Amino acid sequence: MLRNAISSAVRPAFANPARLSSTLSAGFPRISSIDRPATKYGGTYTVTLIPGDGIGAEITDSVKEIFNHVNAPIEWEQYDVSGMSSSGEALFKQAMDSLKRNKVGLKGILFTPISQSGHISWNVAMRQQLDIYASVVLCKSLPGFPTRHDNRTPEGEYSGLEHQSYPGVVENLKVSTRVKAERIARFAFDFALKNNRKKVTCVHKANIMKLGDGLFLNTFRRVAEDYKSLGIESNDMIVDNTSMQLVARPGQFDVMVMPNLYGAIVSNIGAALVGGPGVVPGCNVGREYALFEPGCRHVASDIMGTNTANPTAMILSATMMLRHLGLDSIANNIASATFGVIKEGKVKTADMGGSSTTSDFTSAIIEKL
Repeated sequence: MLRNAISSAVRPAFANPARLSSTLSAGFPRISSIDRPATKYGGTYTVTLIPGDGIGAEITDSVKEIFNHVNAPIEWEQYDVSGMSSSGEALFKQAMDSLKRNKVGLKGILFTPISQSGHISWNVAMRQQLDIYASVVLCKSLPGFPTRHDNRTPEGEYSGLEHQSYPGVVENLKVSTRVKAERIARFAFDFALKNNRKKVTCVHKANIMKLGDGLFLNTFRRVAEDYKSLGIESNDMIVDNTSMQLVARPGQFDVMVMPNLYGAIVSNIGAALVGGPGVVPGCNVGREYALFEPGCRHVASDIMGTNTANPTAMILSATMMLRHLGLDSIANNIASATFGVIKEGKVKTADMGGSSTTSDFTSAIIEKL
């Protein structure tokens, strides 16, 4: 989702300490932090950590270093799952058991092979198995970072139902249900309501997929009627036009809701507009579990091990996790320090036009804490 002002999930400070839906503890009916609290022992929260592939280990190390400096009451259960081969399936299952036990996780991006012989996407498998149906991506231009100028649901093509009916003929089943369409639509409107956003846009392709996307669009319109009296505007836009409008006039969008495939594309366009995948945080939430990760699904294997990755997206995702756990003060301090380093512009990683390392950027944040 692309917005003019960053969500309170990553805002440096607020005057009102009330819980917001972007912290994943209010604004949506009965989710994890209310129904089933995260695992906590002796004042310390146990969180599942999956560094992921590519630069994952480097940017999660930044988070651990910062958390250690501020004495954040977090104990990690780390699982070095990798999507580079299917041989890690046993470890993946252990990580899933940990997530089910702890109910909160922080993860990097796991590589997904393209070849037919490769395993399914473990990123998608996690969301499906845990029913973490709302994938939220926060896109915002950050002061000090020059730029060139969503909510989504794991249905549709991301159901992963495809087969070869005849040699050379492959069928891909797109699954859409009214229940899940309504669930994600209400999440989007509640998110807007609790974060003082004014408009929700539904992105679709109902002009062609009249039944599947038609169901999604009609369900959205019905839900929108319930929020009209609360001052939340709504509109809808075909995904083709959305892509163009995001580049031409991004300011017209506030909160956007769409099926997962469109969300994967739109969130990457949004990321490109605000500086790239290194600065876009995200999270996935359901009724019982919350999983926090960078908003763009890039493993960045080309810069793996070079100590040049921008850890901002992972750090801000981690602050969202802290707010989800009710640790607002620590989250605000870390977010403020991160924004401060970016605004100052003295320490910049390669994607920001500088030559500073991941370690340099992390150290600069720590110096401000």
